[in-house]
Amino acid sequence: MPLLPTPPAPASGSDHGESIAWVAEHLGDLARESPTDITAGGFTGGQVAADTALAGVDITGYARDRSTVLPVDRRGASRMSPYIRHGLLPLRTVWDAVSDAPGRDKGRYRDELMWQEYARHLYARVGRDLGASLRRDQPRAGAGSRWTDNPWPDDMKCMETVVGELHTEGWLVNQTRMWLSSQWAVRAGATWRDGEDEMFAHLLDGSRAANRLGWQWTIGTGSGKPYGFSRWQVNKRAPALCRECSLSDNCPIEGWPSDATGPSVDGPYLGAADIPAGPDEVEGPGHADAVWLTAESLGDTDPALDTNPTLPAVFVFDEPLLQRLRLSGKRLVFLAECLGDLAQRRDVEVRRGVVADELADRSVAATWAPVPGWQSISRRVEPVEIHPWPWLVRPGRAPVRSFSAWRKSVGAPGRVN
Repeated sequence: MPLLPTPPAPASGSDHGESIAWVAEHLGDLARESPTDITAGGFTGGQVAADTALAGVDITGYARDRSTVLPVDRRGASRMSPYIRHGLLPLRTVWDAVSDAPGRDKGRYRDELMWQEYARHLYARVGRDLGASLRRDQPRAGAGSRWTDNPWPDDMKCMETVVGELHTEGWLVNQTRMWLSSQWAVRAGATWRDGEDEMFAHLLDGSRAANRLGWQWTIGTGSGKPYGFSRWQVNKRAPALCRECSLSDNCPIEGWPSDATGPSVDGPYLGAADIPAGPDEVEGPGHADAVWLTAESLGDTDPALDTNPTLPAVFVFDEPLLQRLRLSGKRLVFLAECLGDLAQRRDVEVRRGVVADELADRSVAATWAPVPGWQSISRRVEPVEIHPWPWLVRPGRAPVRSFSAWRKSVGAPGRVN
């Protein structure tokens, strides 16, 4: 596959036109929409956009308002997750950025950063097994004919609104992610992996670690107790939706769903054991001629990138993977903007094809990543220089059965000199 032209740098404001056109021309056949229907989501990709967003973060009131859905201007969520997911803002950077916030808000926000770290530790331990029910099979008591055709029915105003935001913005507050997963699997009884795939395809912060963990926790396959989505949550978090709903007098989620749990499954071991962490210092003989970037680590502070400031960066759009995933074009636009922004500061090569084939003649430096795809591809690429992943809390021996057990075991992040 020939080298692709460098993506354009993100335009200021909300003008994503050049990025959309680049994706439509070079990656349009890999998106779930037709090339003419590709749009951008609600975020601009790139380090400059990430740094600007972080500089404007004020989490005052976060503990009170983080679960607010409507009105939008009352939401307390920080909207950092797309930049965290793609390594533009390492968790440590965000952790330190809120050091001066009010104590209760800082504590609650840092809990959420630790949840992201827990998701990465869990994924590093169980890998692709995170795509299967961890502790129990999903409960099917809520399955009914009403939702056979569409587990997210658009005659429910809450579903229409939240699914619409997912499709246009590519981002949701955590509360509405829970609504969608519970409605899909607990209420409608549809297979949770299908719903997780559908959400993942649109989320600009979509990671298998965080998204699968969120679904498993919500529907009870990983937590043992399903989250019951009902009208009560909608009235509390977004009362306007119920007032505007055509089903207001005949709400299908008026009462609580069954809290039945599914049968236990023989899943991966989640007790105390070593969690793969990658190297704790640079490994390999060096002599790289390029830095291999992945979607896990696209920021200027990527360890391999930062250590090799004169080398070109190489990113490969993994064609077989993207053909299988069929992501929304807005996710590809975000990635393209990250690369276009980086190209303003150093040489960037963008390719499309089979990753190992595209890098076959290169000696690359790379940053280890806590995802199974990196492990399998790196065995073929054979980086000559592997850099440590920037953990918030470096993994060791710990249980991953629950967030509380894991956090008690790993303690708090240490200071960095």
